[in-house]
Amino acid sequence: MQEIGEIMHLAKSGRVIVQLTKLVEEGQILCDSKSGKIAKVMELIGPVSKPYASAMPLTSNIKKFTGKKIFALETTAKKQKIRRKRK
Repeated sequence: MQEIGEIMHLAKSGRVIVQLTKLVEEGQILCDSKSGKIAKVMELIGPVSKPYASAMPLTSNIKKFTGKKIFALETTAKKQKIRRKRK
């Protein structure tokens, strides 16, 4: 796991706004220091020099993580869809 930033606040839309120190990919899972899943990155916003991420919370008690450092789980390769030939 690598530290990627901290949670800024919970937006009215229900998404979490995260101030990033390192770039992440859309769809990446964000977690706390104990590897508990917190949110999933939906989109990157803001300037390239200081980006923010809009993330969908994966826990109901997201307010307790406000102001805390968060980490990104390592991304895994996407599974390729196996296509079968028709007979």
